[in-house]
Amino acid sequence: MVTLSEQELVECDTNGQSSGCNGGLMDDAFEFIIKNGGIDTEDDYPYKAIDGRCDVLRKNAKVVSIDGFEDVPENDEKSLQKAVAHQPVSVAIEAGGRELQLYHSGVFSGRCGTQLDHGVVAVGYGTENGKDYWIVRNSWGPNWGEAGYLRMERNINVTSGKCGIAMMSSYPTKKGANPPKPAPTPPSPPTPPPPVAPDHVCDENFSCPAGSTCCCSFGFRNLCLVWGCCPAEGATCCKDHSSCCPPDYPVCNVRAGTCSAYMCSLYIARSHLYLVLS
Repeated sequence: MVTLSEQELVECDTNGQSSGCNGGLMDDAFEFIIKNGGIDTEDDYPYKAIDGRCDVLRKNAKVVSIDGFEDVPENDEKSLQKAVAHQPVSVAIEAGGRELQLYHSGVFSGRCGTQLDHGVVAVGYGTENGKDYWIVRNSWGPNWGEAGYLRMERNINVTSGKCGIAMMSSYPTKKGANPPKPAPTPPSPPTPPPPVAPDHVCDENFSCPAGSTCCCSFGFRNLCLVWGCCPAEGATCCKDHSSCCPPDYPVCNVRAGTCSAYMCSLYIARSHLYLVLS
């Protein structure tokens, strides 16, 4: 399966509400791909998670094209299910809540609202122990959820669906052929297996497990006397010395108990603070 370039959309798409890392809409992205005559691959135009200047040469490297797109009737899970039965569907959800961000496995039934702030892809659906669910592909890496995927409650008797999944959804349509393929590149040497992630050393007497961040829970002058571990790698330690924010939501709002986000998603979102574990 060919992975297409997100960074090309971030840097080159200026249609409608598209504004790089400040957010955008799926339909505007589809419009850009149609007008551009296609889109490049992730390998050739890799994702950097920052705004930048559009690379015109890569913008003209068109590997896959689409002919149009269809909007799924909003607030209608049955129509969404019918669409997902034929192809993956781009959907918007509210993803700023702590329960969804800390999702690990199973059918998600935690708390979330309908303030749409994140774009994901509904790729399938099923039923487990009598509970209907959506299969959703997220963009937070393979270590999140079920290998990067989320199973989310379906048919919850709320027209907007779980986390607003039925409120804004669309998919591309295609009838014609793709642009001609570029010439093949020489094969790359095999990639060595990644090393085992070491613990994060806070000082000579304390360390935090891999995948977490050292945060000072109690200090005196410039010396930390008690360390704690934030359960997120690359996190921001808040000034209250008892909470922290994940890297996708790095700005602490201690009084509100939230973290502000600056990320490539539909809109700027918010997350709840994490607790630092001593």
